[in-house]
Amino acid sequence: MDDSEALHLLWQRVGGRVRKAVGDAAFKSWLAPLRPVALHDDRAVLLASTAFLKDWVRNNYQQLLLREFQRDVPHIREIAIHVGLEAAGRGTAKEGVTAGEAGSDEAEAAAAPARAAEPAREDTAVEGLTGLLDAALTFDNFVVGKANELAYAAARRVADSDDVAFNPLFLYSGVGLGKTHLMQAIAWHIVRAKPGRRVMYLSAEKFMYQFIRAVRFKDTMAFKEQFRSVDVLMIDDLQFFTDKNSTQEEFFHTFNELVDRKHQVVISADRSPSDLDGMEERVRSRLGWGLVADIHPTDFELRVGILEQKLAMNADVHVPEDVLQFLAHRITSNVRELEGALKRVIAHHELMGREITLDLARDVLADLLRANSRKITIDEIQKKVAEHFSIKITEMSSSRRARAVARPRQVAMYLSKKLTTRSLPDIGRRFGNRDHTTVLHGVRKIEELIQSDSSLAEDVRLLEAALSN
Repeated sequence: MDDSEALHLLWQRVGGRVRKAVGDAAFKSWLAPLRPVALHDDRAVLLASTAFLKDWVRNNYQQLLLREFQRDVPHIREIAIHVGLEAAGRGTAKEGVTAGEAGSDEAEAAAAPARAAEPAREDTAVEGLTGLLDAALTFDNFVVGKANELAYAAARRVADSDDVAFNPLFLYSGVGLGKTHLMQAIAWHIVRAKPGRRVMYLSAEKFMYQFIRAVRFKDTMAFKEQFRSVDVLMIDDLQFFTDKNSTQEEFFHTFNELVDRKHQVVISADRSPSDLDGMEERVRSRLGWGLVADIHPTDFELRVGILEQKLAMNADVHVPEDVLQFLAHRITSNVRELEGALKRVIAHHELMGREITLDLARDVLADLLRANSRKITIDEIQKKVAEHFSIKITEMSSSRRARAVARPRQVAMYLSKKLTTRSLPDIGRRFGNRDHTTVLHGVRKIEELIQSDSSLAEDVRLLEAALSN
């Protein structure tokens, strides 16, 4: 038996006794993520995935670990806990390294919020960072235009400033317009330029799951310490907290604690704070304290610039200027879709050997071009729904609340939200100047009824198909 096998068996015996002493919940949270590294003379060396985990174990379980090790190896006098990457070939244990992604395994989610970064994303540890980042999403790769210049300038100020510039910085936009890119660019810049600062970047969904897990295993104090001890907290897609009252409560107190201590908070969402329906008023109020910066839909020039920037990263392929302009003119919904279209054209060229021309782009992207050329309007939706349910078009804007009128009106609101890019306030104005909360209620009501009322679900399906053709 070699030394590594012997160490593994020793750790299994020690871990089994420690589990009995502290219980399953605490063991899974704090001790199961540890890995044995070596026995050096009178010292046992363990590896933790984060500095926070290391400190927690050292402060709460170090003496217990020492006693249990001594039962098998009496000459052990010290338990040393280091922070580093476990994977072979990815570096040796190093103090302060907390790179990677929050653990997806529920048993380790709250205890080990950082995993080794995936090689496809980043080949080396990122010191001071908790959260997986895409190495391509940096300021250098972000194309600036009129649609996003305010958000970009604010993000750069937060990333560059030694002091808190805006607290919070709140970025919002529709899908695929660059808010996540700016969030990750801020994180990359800070951890590279200021490695002493601890940055936590995660989605709102992951924050909620870690909070739920902490409650389940009665570990809320550790959860609070984990999130309130960082220098920069970054939460993406905050709209996920809508109607999740307990998570909002915890976020509210975490937010206040960090702001009071002048630690930076950066938030992104698909709506402005005032439009985050289902969010407590006090939370919405706090979110508007700092700078709220929106990212508008891209214009033609910005879309061309984005395509040129992406093409520069693939220098072996030449795409004619007329093809780039064609894509920028026809695909306007969001940047992700635009970039995906360029990738499809290039992939077809490389796999099939066809020259990149306008004809090739039209052939390869026929489905995408059809979807983008079909611009559905709220007027069209109202007319089609009124015809389907045999009511007058004027009833869409009337104050009548009879179900025969109110339900079709809610269907029209639902389809307007789903099939157009209009905001809730915009939709409300087209339905008799109704408040955006009324629109949201109508949308959610139809979403619920679709699951339980097969007749209504079929009506909605037929209307959506008719409008999309």
